Amino acid sequence: MKLLYPTSLVLDTKSLEGFSVDIVPYDVKQPIPSEHYDAEVLVTWTNTADNLKDAASKLTSLKWIQSLAAGPNDVLNAGFPSHIQVTTGSGLHDFTVAEHTLAMLLSCARRLHSMRDHQLKSKWPGHLGGPQPDRPAGSFTTLRDARVLIWGYGNIAKTLAPHLTSLGATVKGVARSQRVDNGVEVYGEDKLPELLPETDALVMILPGSDSTKHALNSDRLKLLPKHAWVVNVGRGTSVDEDALANAVQNGEIAGAALDVFETEPLPESSRFWAIENIIISPHAAGGRPQGAEALVADNLRRFRAGQSLRNVVDR
Repeated sequence: MKLLYPTSLVLDTKSLEGFSVDIVPYDVKQPIPSEHYDAEVLVTWTNTADNLKDAASKLTSLKWIQSLAAGPNDVLNAGFPSHIQVTTGSGLHDFTVAEHTLAMLLSCARRLHSMRDHQLKSKWPGHLGGPQPDRPAGSFTTLRDARVLIWGYGNIAKTLAPHLTSLGATVKGVARSQRVDNGVEVYGEDKLPELLPETDALVMILPGSDSTKHALNSDRLKLLPKHAWVVNVGRGTSVDEDALANAVQNGEIAGAALDVFETEPLPESSRFWAIENIIISPHAAGGRPQGAEALVADNLRRFRAGQSLRNVVDR
């Protein structure tokens, strides 16, 4: 058996030894050499679309693809036959994305972006310093007592929520099914009309799919209070970008911090660049899978034993 692993990530392959598997590195930006067309396992990370399409047509012995990304859209769009198992890197990005989300929320509340704008103009932002009202009604200036709604309550949200509550925020979640998750009330999407008007900060961590396309649209944006901020660290397609730009420019909401976009890199023509209260992050929340070796080794052990794999994508 042959396993191809990407050189785009430094992996400690010692944990993959002992499974009677040939471990072969490959370049994710180049076609896979013909001597490796017999590979049965492909590990992917930041592969180009051309690399994956080429692999889909030439790796005829392939049985399993382990993506190290939380979402496997690049693999699913490449045209691999449906009999090939695909597993994701769900769980590898929880801490890094949660940390980045927390940083973005604090930037929104503390207006760090505005302070930076003034600094670049050599201007003292006196209105942001000195004596300030403590937790004024109808504003988002602190996480203490803030009402944070996380839409897409999965592993990342579970990692983020305790940090928010430790800073005094009240956290609620929205997911496909209603439940209580480690003390956090998680509601179905049918409750959004009730939840959005009572939200100070909306965190979007939705996956990219047809069902989540423009989930945050103009109608739902209108339900948010005028002081609310939107933070998106899920997929850019989950937000109607024109509707969001309109909402911020028209003062319907206070602002947004965005790490993902429908088109990346964000085009120079995007309206977002010129809107003061929109913070742009270049898809930087994740990008550093943690524990990749352990996941690949565990799934490889399961694969060799004919057992169910972790993080299988339902195709």
